[in-house]
Amino acid sequence: MDPNVWEALPEDLLVEVLARVPPFLLFRLRAVSRRWGSLLRGGDPAFLAAHAAAPSHGPCLLTFSRGAPPQCGALSLPLRARYRLPVGFLPAWDLWLVGSSGGLVCLSGFDGPIFRTVVCNPLTQAWRVLPDMHHNHQRQLVLAVDRKRRSFKVIAASDVYGDKTLPTEVYDSKEDSWSVHQMMPAANLCSSKMAFCDSRLYLETLSPLGLMMYRVDAGHWEHIPAKFPRSLLDGYLVAGARRRLFLVGRIGLYSTLQSMRIWELDHGRTVWVEISRMPPKYFRALLRLSAERFECFGQDNLICFTSWNQGKGLLYDVDKKAWSWIAGCASQLCNTQFCFYEPRFDTSIY
Repeated sequence: MDPNVWEALPEDLLVEVLARVPPFLLFRLRAVSRRWGSLLRGGDPAFLAAHAAAPSHGPCLLTFSRGAPPQCGALSLPLRARYRLPVGFLPAWDLWLVGSSGGLVCLSGFDGPIFRTVVCNPLTQAWRVLPDMHHNHQRQLVLAVDRKRRSFKVIAASDVYGDKTLPTEVYDSKEDSWSVHQMMPAANLCSSKMAFCDSRLYLETLSPLGLMMYRVDAGHWEHIPAKFPRSLLDGYLVAGARRRLFLVGRIGLYSTLQSMRIWELDHGRTVWVEISRMPPKYFRALLRLSAERFECFGQDNLICFTSWNQGKGLLYDVDKKAWSWIAGCASQLCNTQFCFYEPRFDTSIY
């Protein structure tokens, strides 16, 4: 780490080295010299191109705690370290976390009586308030980034409380506007959770029974008659890599007989196929009572479980079939929202 060596390093080689440093650690390196500070602050095209081509440093969990002021942080699973992300650049509204995709984060909330949607990059602190929807009500939202097209979309499905019949709306950053599409032909949602994978949005419904799938490219809904597993108490749809779709939920009527299971949708036969069960020791540690609530979300065949009462986080790797506790997660669970997050400097608010 001789300063003379780094000072004499050719610009292109320095860029390649810095592009491979974990994004959160780059904040510390800005103070090394004016040269490094200018490179890491100014959105240098060569650095951004090298950063975009560098391999991912692994999954992170984004934590967002509502309050005055709100707090945001990222827990790097490979580094087992927590980093604070400043959110003072965001408008002072009552915001809550919607989700993350491709390095961008979506939040929604109220500016007085008006429902607003914000998309930002926490690393670069670039942000945009989206224009009002045609039907401006509190909606279920999903963010989807298309890095090849250098754009993002926000999909607004049904009303959050399910008591208003509203058409589906899609925001396209290329057009900077919302377009109105088909109304979802379902009378009763089974869960407020949605999953987005392979340009398709999925929701659980009771009427008609099964799933409703929204094709973003075609702009219309389809019904998938996949019956839920018997004795399912609560279920979460979780998006996996490519077209894989998982269902996670508890089975059993009594607390002593309950278990957590994971199913995958067989698209050809439209049936749920069980692929894993949570070992009893993890289930008892995560949920001690049958009435306890848990949250579940996923990304790239990783599924994360969080328990509100027990203050714990559990990770399941579908490919490796491995369960592990998330170190450093417990202190952040109370009144905190979570989602997977990929920190990227090269993802701009297109």
